[in-house]
Amino acid sequence: MSLLQIPELWQSEALENLLAHVIGGDWGKVPDHQEEGYQCVACIRGSEFRNWARDSGRTAVVRKVKENSLEKRSLLPGDILLEISGGGPDQPVGRTVLINQSVLDQFDTPVIGTNFLRLLRPSASINQRYLNRYLEFFYSSGEVVRYQGGSNNLRNLKFKEYSQISVPIPSPAEQKVIADKLDTLLAQVENTKARLERIPQILKHFRQSVLAAAVSGRLTEEWRGSHDYRCLALGLEKSDEVTSCPREWQTMTLADACNVVSGNAFKSNEFTDTGTTPAIKISNVQYGAFEKKNQQYLPGSHLQTYRKFEVLPGDLLMALTRPITNDTLKVCRYPITEPAGLLNQRVAKFLFNNEQQKEFFELLFQSNYFKLQVYDKLSETLQPNLSPVDLKKFLVSLPSSEEQTEIVRRVDQLFAHANHIEQQVNNALARVNNLTQSILAKAFRGELTEQWRNDNPELTSGENSAGALLERIKTERAKTKPEKQRRRTTRA
Repeated sequence: MSLLQIPELWQSEALENLLAHVIGGDWGKVPDHQEEGYQCVACIRGSEFRNWARDSGRTAVVRKVKENSLEKRSLLPGDILLEISGGGPDQPVGRTVLINQSVLDQFDTPVIGTNFLRLLRPSASINQRYLNRYLEFFYSSGEVVRYQGGSNNLRNLKFKEYSQISVPIPSPAEQKVIADKLDTLLAQVENTKARLERIPQILKHFRQSVLAAAVSGRLTEEWRGSHDYRCLALGLEKSDEVTSCPREWQTMTLADACNVVSGNAFKSNEFTDTGTTPAIKISNVQYGAFEKKNQQYLPGSHLQTYRKFEVLPGDLLMALTRPITNDTLKVCRYPITEPAGLLNQRVAKFLFNNEQQKEFFELLFQSNYFKLQVYDKLSETLQPNLSPVDLKKFLVSLPSSEEQTEIVRRVDQLFAHANHIEQQVNNALARVNNLTQSILAKAFRGELTEQWRNDNPELTSGENSAGALLERIKTERAKTKPEKQRRRTTRA
């Protein structure tokens, strides 16, 4: 049964009947295997499929296989490799790649597929690019999951059933036209997708630039020039270690700027899975978000006993174990919808004079200037830790309350603009991802070449028709069948 409604001039045929040669791969032996009759090969694995558009299989591994194995398994231009084992819950088996001469030219040895792949060699009368594109379409449609079995961690393709899938067959000339059109259109789609995928990284750099400008005073340089500026009256001298901030700003330790409280080491037998007083652990503090997964609790009576460690809705928190990953600091607000909790060890909270100062420090903590201090003081262990003592000594440079408010306002405005762009990019990426499948569907419904068929009736009829093509393939297969039967009889 075909996935698509195809034009009247087309035919449908089982995949099995379009293939001249099918054989499993070979994993062979390690490269230093010394037994005679073995030869070095480049072995393509399923892991090469992921970056095929970029690498064309150049990361294939060197193996040694029996020389007589190469007679049937050496890849030729136009061969299709089909993944028959591997995959997982989010990646079904059934992916394919097309082998062309440039793939083979990368290696000084024969090239084969591993035993997790199957070599499909299309009939000489079938356009290999066309057939591979259809198999890509079939895979992306999700229909392939009906032909796989196995466990969650290792899926297997039921090849005997898969080989019966129906392939739409236009005339030979139209196959080439479709393959050419798809190569052009899908290359444009991939280029568009690649450009869109670069934008989030650009926005990340933009946000970091905004933060750098914010905490260095560059973002509000003009603002200071047009306002009656009042310095922070803290009686502290500017540190020589921080020289990039305006002279009006005050540089001090974090402990002098706010109250830094590190958590208490509660006993393990005090934690429960239910309760009314949440224990604030490092697992709760994520990148900009408080995570309640596997939330544990402490006795409510501890709120009176350990008043110092009380965490209130809206408090700013920081993880001190593995505090930074991918250049992002684990800092978040305790949700305003949550009841008062208690701060566990390896988490710090920060108490400020007012909400505006808290918002400014949220920005400052994500600046490169602050994160460099974190990196510099992390313990060199399997679980990098940030000492509360070191944290309190970190240097911060602060503007007046008025300028802090203006900085937060401007950063919020710029970040909102960046977030809007990012959402537009994500929407565009979703449309582009759908576009690939839409183009493939149009191609295999005959819509991309409808005008071409009208303009070239002589290339779709008579000896050039799809029906005549299938008859030729049938004849070719009939000629090779006795030879295969003789080989099976000899082996028996």
